[in-house]
Amino acid sequence: MTGTIAFTAGTAFLLSVTATVPLRRLALRWDLTDHPGGHRAHARPTPYLGGISITVGTVVPTVIALGIADLQITAILLAATAVCVLGLIDDIAPLPAATRLAVETVVAVGVVLSGVQAPLTGTWLDGALTVVWVVVMTNSFNLLDNMDGALGTVAAVTAGLLAAMALVQGHIALAVLLAALTCACLGFLPHNWAPAKVFMGDSGSLFLGFTLACSATVLVAGRPPDATIAGLLLPTFVATVDTCVVFLSRVLTNRSPLQGGTDHVSHRLRRTGLGTRTVAATLGTIAAITGALCLAMVLDWLSPLIAVVIAGAIAAVLISLLRGARVDSPAQHAKTPQKIHERRR
Repeated sequence: MTGTIAFTAGTAFLLSVTATVPLRRLALRWDLTDHPGGHRAHARPTPYLGGISITVGTVVPTVIALGIADLQITAILLAATAVCVLGLIDDIAPLPAATRLAVETVVAVGVVLSGVQAPLTGTWLDGALTVVWVVVMTNSFNLLDNMDGALGTVAAVTAGLLAAMALVQGHIALAVLLAALTCACLGFLPHNWAPAKVFMGDSGSLFLGFTLACSATVLVAGRPPDATIAGLLLPTFVATVDTCVVFLSRVLTNRSPLQGGTDHVSHRLRRTGLGTRTVAATLGTIAAITGALCLAMVLDWLSPLIAVVIAGAIAAVLISLLRGARVDSPAQHAKTPQKIHERRR
């Protein structure tokens, strides 16, 4: 077991860290770059395709180590790869939101049919609720990819702690997958750390969100409703809080929640004076704390209620600290380009 995990993790890191370089060059040659201006807020054209290296680094060693015998892991890998392809298409030629949501829903249904369900009600509603959860979290992690190193750091920390939870609960196959995902993110981060040489694009952010959401769902199987809710929310804490902050701030200012902007938690932290790298590290630290709370709950060191209350207190403190942070409107932002690599979501 230890040897399999070590092999998978090492291979994932090597594939990701080495594949990113030629993929970056290919993106530059084909002009698959994120250009400044419009709804973008970074300062210079930056190539996409980094997400492909994360996907390859995760999927290939996992399949080599596990094969396709485990139905749930195979379903997650196939569906996550399909979501990655969807994101790649969206990177090349932006798709309508309805199309993206439709595809994400279909592949999420496939994963649910393989047996991945969150036991919230004990009825047929669990399947539908799981599909909604996976789709929402997939897009929440996609929205979190708005600053150099932010999503890669959060995903690496989250996947690592989920891998530990999987080991504790005896989900060896899932632990192998999550170990690969952790190291694939770590291999990509040197290229994405500020100032970023390459972005993961929607192909990477959607892949990460989908895989992490499905993995958290697998780990709450058979647990009571309170532990299930805590087991879903704690590993996805940063993405969940970020989405809620953005949604509420846009609704309260009479803006469409679907409109891009630099009003995410990462942007607000940046405007308090933190550097881009410090913001990524801060978000990773928060993810580590809430992930550790979830691990403590799995080990029966904390009750689900206490774990969620502590996480809620962290959210309250974070939001209160960010209330005074200036948020640019689209018009203001167009007049004042940022020198850091921020991207609107």
